[in-house]
Amino acid sequence: MDAQDLAQLDDKEFEQLLTSNIHPPTRDARTWAAIIHPDNLPRARKILTHVHERTASVLRRRKTEREEFRIECFALGEAGKREWFATRADFESLRRRTANFHQRVQRAITELGQEQRNVNRAQSHSAGQQSRETLRELAVAVQRHQAVHARNGGGAEQVDHELWQHLDRLTVPTGPGQHPTTLRTMLSIYWTDTQPLDDDPGLRTRTGHVTSGAPAPPSAPLSGVPQARRVHDWEGPTA
Repeated sequence: MDAQDLAQLDDKEFEQLLTSNIHPPTRDARTWAAIIHPDNLPRARKILTHVHERTASVLRRRKTEREEFRIECFALGEAGKREWFATRADFESLRRRTANFHQRVQRAITELGQEQRNVNRAQSHSAGQQSRETLRELAVAVQRHQAVHARNGGGAEQVDHELWQHLDRLTVPTGPGQHPTTLRTMLSIYWTDTQPLDDDPGLRTRTGHVTSGAPAPPSAPLSGVPQARRVHDWEGPTA
């Protein structure tokens, strides 16, 4: 049974399949994979939690009933005591089976909880990578905008300088220590490759003039138009 088939079951059928696979040595690997699929995992945890609560209630009720039965039997004298002791073995056997099942359910709930944490981390990482890729694309566009001004040799407006300054102000965490690193540094080291704009010394002079005219100078001279490097091509520290 795959994840889609499992999702079509009603709660009773889902519970039966779930409880028959909670014990690792006897579970069906394919069925368990369907159970822990992200689409079925929340439902499996909810149903198994209800099973755990139900078996806990059964254990408490049977203990109370057994104690009431003992009192009734002992009140009948020796005949009553013999009846109580005669049923003791069956009661203990049933209690052990129920308690063992209860413990297996508890362990399975813990296992499902770990699986949910794995899913949450994977989803968070995916969302973080997407956000980082979006930021990379934006930074590349700003750097390209600055490079075009340098190439054309035109005068930059204050709004242009304010835009370029964001490359030096905004940071992203990088490396094992998650140290803040400016977007310009990320572009220089991890996010882009550059190609020379031209071999004309005059053009290189204009490039330096445009970039140095910004209120917050870039950390490195702009030497070319950036060629975007995708996230999966990074060779730098992991964010």
